Amino acid sequence: MLTLTWLESVPLWQQIIVVGTWIGAILLIALIANRYTNASSEITRKIVHIGTGNIILFAWWLDIPASVGIGASIVASIVTLLSYRFPLLPGINSVGRQSLGTFFYAVSIGVLVAWFWSVEQPQYAALGILVMTWGDGLAALIGQRFGKHRYKIWGIQKSWEGSLTMAVVSYIVSSLILLSVQGNIWQTWLISLVIALVATSLEAFSKFGIDNLTVPLGSAAVGFALSQLL
Repeated sequence: MLTLTWLESVPLWQQIIVVGTWIGAILLIALIANRYTNASSEITRKIVHIGTGNIILFAWWLDIPASVGIGASIVASIVTLLSYRFPLLPGINSVGRQSLGTFFYAVSIGVLVAWFWSVEQPQYAALGILVMTWGDGLAALIGQRFGKHRYKIWGIQKSWEGSLTMAVVSYIVSSLILLSVQGNIWQTWLISLVIALVATSLEAFSKFGIDNLTVPLGSAAVGFALSQLL
């Protein structure tokens, strides 16, 4: 089982500084990429998408209070909603279609922190967020760059290459997290496989960016439920 007791002893104000510094660095990198390079808006979005999603690991390892995570989620949700009307996050919300994905992403973090911190199972919050962070993030990039075999669901075009990426990355992320908390047992591999299939299915139904909510919540819920049953 993963033990990071020394991190949990870090004072709260230092925890907030660590998380704030990480987020600030990610946003700065995205801003530089957006303004001073030829990076597309999709690349900029994925820098933020993948970079900020990893703060759930800091929240878990540092044992940051749920109130801090929920409060940050509320603030982020408000900022992202305002950014759809005002240019607060240039290049981040531009996806070429009507989408509330960034807002749903922020909401999902708050919901998962509230849920799994309350039952002292933060690893499932991390699992849900990181499946979305890495799985969806890389699936979009691989799908757009290498996707040759297309399909449509609800008018949203996807590629089998992107969906395969989502499944593989979701499986790897789930396996790593479950290995760290419950070890190398057969349940780890089976649960990870189910999570990967569920996450990939939910990601395929991404109308209005709703997958940024359904994938993390669905992945975490499935992982938690199966871990209690098996």
